[in-house]
Amino acid sequence: MPPGGGGGGGGEHGCTLQGQPTATVRRDDDAPSHSTPLLPDIAPVASKEKKQKLEREQEQQPAPSLPEGALVEILSRVPYRSLCRFKCVSKPWLALCSAPDIRKRSPQTLSGFFYYHDDGLNFRNLNGRGPPLVDPSLSFLRERYCHIFVKHACGGLLLCCCSNNLLGEAYYVVCNPATEEWTVLPPVGFPGPDPIAFLGFDPAVPSRFVVFAPQPNMFGVDRSGQVAIYSSETGRWTHVQSKWTREPLVDHGRDTHVFLNGTIHLPSIDNIMATIDVEGEVWREIQMPNDLPNICDVGQSQGRLYAWKTDNFYDCQLCIWVLEDYDTGKWTLKHTFKVLELFGRNCRKHGDSYAMFAIHPDCNMIFLTDKKNMTLSYDMDNQKVHVICTEGMNGLPYTPCFVELPSAGH
Repeated sequence: MPPGGGGGGGGEHGCTLQGQPTATVRRDDDAPSHSTPLLPDIAPVASKEKKQKLEREQEQQPAPSLPEGALVEILSRVPYRSLCRFKCVSKPWLALCSAPDIRKRSPQTLSGFFYYHDDGLNFRNLNGRGPPLVDPSLSFLRERYCHIFVKHACGGLLLCCCSNNLLGEAYYVVCNPATEEWTVLPPVGFPGPDPIAFLGFDPAVPSRFVVFAPQPNMFGVDRSGQVAIYSSETGRWTHVQSKWTREPLVDHGRDTHVFLNGTIHLPSIDNIMATIDVEGEVWREIQMPNDLPNICDVGQSQGRLYAWKTDNFYDCQLCIWVLEDYDTGKWTLKHTFKVLELFGRNCRKHGDSYAMFAIHPDCNMIFLTDKKNMTLSYDMDNQKVHVICTEGMNGLPYTPCFVELPSAGH
């Protein structure tokens, strides 16, 4: 049984960022030794009036212009959470750590999760501590819309359904919580209400985001449906005819999907992964593992597709598969865990239900919840469990992105 202690060291929540310089401490071995320790100099105690004067002088100092050289290089390699801490040092540091050039270059990794609770949309930091790194109210959108529902998160962007009347017309809006930029999408163009849509964005290709919207009845017997693809480069939807050779039954009521290598991956309820590329030219159906139940969840980590399912009927066993060979569609059962042990429990009580809801995009860490009283992470390398919060949370993973939103509007 894995220990129930905190997460592993290194990076944010036990994950290290590859390719970043490691800080070292050097001891000067030639420094003279002292038989008697030196007493430190005792600084005179400043008067209250002098302290207040110094504080006023610091506040009145203008924020320094962005320095060149070593400081910028150092700060541009600092994770976002650390930059947020540095902002509290002083007003000049606040201005410096908020500089767009530094934020854009700052290495980003998973920072937390958006999730819905009784009081609406919330954000929980990855380590479970401190105020939210992101404003979950999305106040920059509240100036225009009364009702905002987050549907998907991808690459640091959110796909929201927004309206001013629950019974009125709703719009798809793509926004960046880190920069507070947003753009309103035009109507999809299918008859009736807009269908369920899926967001695709890769920060490595920041010039474009895409949104996929399969026609709701496209998976009928005649297979005559279409998929609408919105591109921020053109600012419009393109309707393309379905080229799937089978009839993948995409579950429009689920928000699980993966955008990887310029392709959207939609798990279906008939053991097929339906894929479309951003141009609407490459269509594919990937057979899921035979041992995998018809309804499963998917995610991506370190550039590979993962699929998983928790058996809540017997011993609450979690099985995780990885797509080892994308071209041949070969899946491998990678991990099997007893979920009850991860939660420190001996048996499953009547009505209890467990779920893995995400996998870390940069390391071998998974996230699970009992949907009631606990949400935790499990590092599969060092077998350590970390309790994120004492409530059930089925969250959308969020990684900050500070690039300008393509075709952003206000």
